[in-house]
Amino acid sequence: MTLSERVKTVIVNPAFLLLIYVLFAIIASIQAVNNPVGPAPNGVVYTDYNNYVIFKYSFSHIVNGKPLYILYHQEYWDLYKYSPAFALFFGLFAWLPDVIGLSLWNILNAVVLYISIRRLKLSENSKAVILWLCLIELMTSMQNAQSNGLMAGLMILALASMERRKIIGATLWLVIATFIKVYAAAAFIIFLFYPQKLRFIGYAALWTVLFAVVPLVVLTPVQLADQYHGWMVMMSEDRTISYGLSVMGWLDSWFGLGNLKTFVTIAGIILFFVPLIHFRNYKDTAYQLLFLAHILIWVIIFNHKAESPTFIIAVAGAGLWYVTAPQAIWRTVIIWLVFLVTVLGHTDAYPPMLRQSIIYPYVLKVVPCIICWIAVMYDLLLFPAKRLKYR
Repeated sequence: MTLSERVKTVIVNPAFLLLIYVLFAIIASIQAVNNPVGPAPNGVVYTDYNNYVIFKYSFSHIVNGKPLYILYHQEYWDLYKYSPAFALFFGLFAWLPDVIGLSLWNILNAVVLYISIRRLKLSENSKAVILWLCLIELMTSMQNAQSNGLMAGLMILALASMERRKIIGATLWLVIATFIKVYAAAAFIIFLFYPQKLRFIGYAALWTVLFAVVPLVVLTPVQLADQYHGWMVMMSEDRTISYGLSVMGWLDSWFGLGNLKTFVTIAGIILFFVPLIHFRNYKDTAYQLLFLAHILIWVIIFNHKAESPTFIIAVAGAGLWYVTAPQAIWRTVIIWLVFLVTVLGHTDAYPPMLRQSIIYPYVLKVVPCIICWIAVMYDLLLFPAKRLKYR
């Protein structure tokens, strides 16, 4: 066996990839805990893992009947934006020392994403390509203690479960994802591709009711209703204040079209459903994988709150598209753009001056993902199922 063959054997080895993912999660956690952050203007010293602190305190707030969706400047900056059920779930980590709890949280994100990709019906090489493409972007998410690796993993797991006709699991993963971030509800559309649709809807409804009412173990019905009202108000107000690293952000920064936000939102919703016109392809596995890639990229590039750590979801979709669609040089060029600009664009791979003067203000991180999404739409609309194949 030659040296190159030995290296290839190692880098596609599932155990080696899992070890790398776990090590990156631990490194990101230790780095965040040991990164000093100066005091804020109000005198409070915030951490470099503020999102984890928000999650941790949300558990304390919900068990003590405090409102979740208001500012607590003495504890953290920014708002808690997830469901009451997620706040209750975070009790699994909240009692632990931060370095341990944060490490376990990041490991959960990394392992769920790893398992989800491993569960797809792809070749070993294809799975390895997606995992390596996602690694640095996942690190960015974990350095910010965010839930995006978990989100991507749950949506991919749902399709992998449906492929195996495990409807209970598929609906569970989707409902969990939706109760973390509501845009995951877009992935429920995959039920159209499989039989037993009524059973899917029934289990989805059952899990939804269960997660909606589970906070009643610590809240009264009135308190829970108030929490949901606060959540809706917060999300409604939050939507109006930014464009994010999104299609809207790109249009505003490049062309000054900030007044088209409503139009872009409506257009994005319509375009989401357009590929479904090819109903004869619904049963084709490659078509299903491409549509999942479409979902994973769409929920980010049309998200007004998209920020750098959320792009692990879109990058996972880009990788899934690349290994599923027919081989072509132009597709390889696009995936390299995703890696060089989206994945590396907000890292130290580029000098700070370049990032501050070009990459950040012109929201370049989203541009390759927009190009990739257009390519996914092209494949879904113009390629018949017989031409879609695994690599």
